[in-house]
Amino acid sequence: MTLRMLWPVWALAAVLVPLLALCAWRLRTSHGERRLDWARRTAMVACVAVIGLCPAIPSTEQDGLVSNAELYFVVDRTGSMAAEDYNGSEPRLHGVSHDMVALTQALPGSRYAIISFDSQATRQLPLTTDARAVRSWADTLRQEITAYSAGSSVDRPLDQLRETLTAAAERNPSNVRLVFFFSDGENTNGSGSDASDGFESFADLAPLVDGGAVLGYGTAEGGRMRSYDGTSSTGYGTDAPYITDDTGADAISRIDETTLRTIADQMGVQYTHRIAPSEVTSLVDDIDLQALAEDGRRDLTTYTDVYWPAAVLLAMLLAWEAWDLSREVPKRRRGGAGVAVQQRDTQRAEALAGRGSR
Repeated sequence: MTLRMLWPVWALAAVLVPLLALCAWRLRTSHGERRLDWARRTAMVACVAVIGLCPAIPSTEQDGLVSNAELYFVVDRTGSMAAEDYNGSEPRLHGVSHDMVALTQALPGSRYAIISFDSQATRQLPLTTDARAVRSWADTLRQEITAYSAGSSVDRPLDQLRETLTAAAERNPSNVRLVFFFSDGENTNGSGSDASDGFESFADLAPLVDGGAVLGYGTAEGGRMRSYDGTSSTGYGTDAPYITDDTGADAISRIDETTLRTIADQMGVQYTHRIAPSEVTSLVDDIDLQALAEDGRRDLTTYTDVYWPAAVLLAMLLAWEAWDLSREVPKRRRGGAGVAVQQRDTQRAEALAGRGSR
């Protein structure tokens, strides 16, 4: 048993000590029914004291393994990721959602962050140990709105990722940073200065990256993409029209594995082609969670509050007090009303007598 103190000690003392002193004094000086009333009120103050002290029963259990691994998910949300050539005819983003959740399950107890990119790169989730937040984000993952599309640039998240990794390395230099890059490699609007690759190099990230993978989605044959306006009546699984190219024909998106392999080589991580839901443990087999553990298994203490009997007793005493007081209020009202009527009648009689004498 322990006391969790709902109120500070000084507040309890300031309120309850004077009340208990008053109750003790009235108990000594009262007799008969009044003594019973003050005994009841003393018990009410005692109940409030017990609630304020908040007795609780502690229980200790072991929390899950906490590691110093940091997983950074970089997710391509451009229109081409809605191409329906994953696992048969599903959009590529379905594969991304599956693999993100699978990676959090393969590396439990890690910290997770999400950066997505389409027409711009944004940090969707700061570092958190809440794997459920990753699942929630993955479950609601959708392609960018078609009307806002500005082409695919695989280097669009580079600045945001560099800034995030640099800050993480300065904050926790001993942590292990793992980057997982999810894309189809399409680079229709490259912004980089490297003319041979058409996108800016990721090589300067290599010193900041301890592991991870580039995951590629799509097929060489490619697939069509439904247009999406941000509503549930468009996109995959609806009758929305397919996105067209400059000729008016249905646009076809194809995976660019050359680009994806180049990015993987620049960051110093492996590349894997994802065409259907499958295990991801091979991507993290060389990561030893026990070796990365910060504190091993942590003791997690929870408390079961047991002040409820005092609260129930207080409620019963308050009901008793209210019932006892209600018996006296009508009597006082009737007595007071009778006096008032008598005084009013006397005043009227005096007034009539005064008029008669005139």
